Amino acid sequence: MKKIPAARSFFAAFFLLFLFSTPVLSGSAILLDRVVAVVNKEVITWSELYKMMEYETTEQVKKMKDEERAKIFKDNEAIFLERLIDMKLQIQEARNIGIDVTPDEAKEAIENIKKKYSLTDKSLEESLKKEGLTLEDYKKRISEQILVSNIVNQKIRSKIVVSEADVNNYIEANKDRFDESESFRLRQIFFRKPKDDADRKTLEDKASLIMQRLQTGEDFSSLAKEYSEDPSGRTGGDMGNIKKDIMAKEFIDVLSSMKPGDFSKPFWTDRGLHIIKLEEKVSVKAKDEIRENVRRQLLEEQFAEKYKIWIKSLREKARIEIRL
Repeated sequence: MKKIPAARSFFAAFFLLFLFSTPVLSGSAILLDRVVAVVNKEVITWSELYKMMEYETTEQVKKMKDEERAKIFKDNEAIFLERLIDMKLQIQEARNIGIDVTPDEAKEAIENIKKKYSLTDKSLEESLKKEGLTLEDYKKRISEQILVSNIVNQKIRSKIVVSEADVNNYIEANKDRFDESESFRLRQIFFRKPKDDADRKTLEDKASLIMQRLQTGEDFSSLAKEYSEDPSGRTGGDMGNIKKDIMAKEFIDVLSSMKPGDFSKPFWTDRGLHIIKLEEKVSVKAKDEIRENVRRQLLEEQFAEKYKIWIKSLREKARIEIRL
């Protein structure tokens, strides 16, 4: 059965690890568990850390022998501990400034998860049980995730502004990435233009025979290798992606009625006789879509930078003791 995802937020992927990181231990087991860090009087235990690593590990690592898996976990203890510390700091900061999550908010988040993944109350509880959690445990962890999302929105996201000028400047500085010309990926079988016009008929007859073979299902690439007089013939006539604004008019006219997978009738240009196959048509993105993508990228870049600075500030004012 699938692991149950957490509520939606920027931190969903990371916080999934945290959701299931608290071990299900008896009172006596807690006494025996080793403290690996203290964050402003709140402890992180060895079993909490390892529960997190066990949850995140890949199927490949899970299949390893116990000794090999234990070595990988040991080598990565410090990295995962730092991430757990960051999460603790964010939850503590949210509570310090009075941010709270109501039971209704957590209930709504869980209902949205059930709806998205077509889960019943029973299937949800069964999945949680496999993870060593009760429904109450899950509600608590969902609440903590919402808490983190809320403080990050308040402290960082709400203060990030990307102006139209920012978008314009980025597009101007990266013109090559935002070329608005439509392009086509083509193959061709090409015959050079004969010096004597009397030879045109001979070439056209040759092209007609090739067309017959194409129409019976023969491979375009193979015929290009066999007959094409263009250097691309060596690679099956592959011309790569060609932008529409640099194409000859004859190509544009022929392509206007073609769909990917079609091949054309033979046609002449001032260079010679062509038969082309349209492999792919790459449409131009709408300007609004381009601008929205750039805006989103700039927002995420600003967020990553400001988030890093904010976490650093939380660490600087915190009392953190590492006991690994």
